[in-house]
Amino acid sequence: MPDDTVPDDSKPDDTVPEEARTRILLADDHALVRRGVRLILDNEPDLTVIAEASDGAEAIEMAREERPDLAILDIAMPRLTGLQTARELSRLQPELRILILTMYDNEQYLFEALKAGAAGYVLKSVADRDLVEACRSAMRDEPFLYPGAINTLIRSYLDHARNGGALPAKAITDREEEILKLVAEGHSSKEIAGILVISVKTVERHRANLLHKLGLKDRLELARYAIRAGLIEP
Repeated sequence: MPDDTVPDDSKPDDTVPEEARTRILLADDHALVRRGVRLILDNEPDLTVIAEASDGAEAIEMAREERPDLAILDIAMPRLTGLQTARELSRLQPELRILILTMYDNEQYLFEALKAGAAGYVLKSVADRDLVEACRSAMRDEPFLYPGAINTLIRSYLDHARNGGALPAKAITDREEEILKLVAEGHSSKEIAGILVISVKTVERHRANLLHKLGLKDRLELARYAIRAGLIEP
């Protein structure tokens, strides 16, 4: 009798050898987002998620252990943001390709992501359309940007070329950004000192510098600024 079984197309094609697949580390603090993204990626014959992390510090740990080919990072995560994580991973593993997957259609984040070493910037709202191609572009050493980001880059380039200027510098240093995030998450100066392996006095100095630079008065205003900057979620 003929076999009328309908083939199951929901499973990845096994014709690509496991060793030839792009091994992916996925970092996002929302488990549901990770699950959805993993479904998209694992359904492709040449892509496989080999590790998941729920924050930036864990992503760095997992990258050290698993040595993935590609890291996909959310921007707003606990402990370390995606941008902070991208900077550290670029330093530790220069060969690792990095994609930023975010809800933020934001010019400053886009530039910071590229400066941090990201090969692409993908919006979560169109991840089902763009993410697979972004992964493949990154592995070909080709940048991937959504159309609006390309327009932003062109406009910024033309503006700066017209004015003879360079890209605007960040308002705060990378270390100040780390401390700002931890302060906004509610950590005490002693806790921050322990996390960053610096002295309490150094934490207090950086916090005072932050208040002065940003024109803010207290911890509450620092937390509000951190939310607006995408370092923590409201």
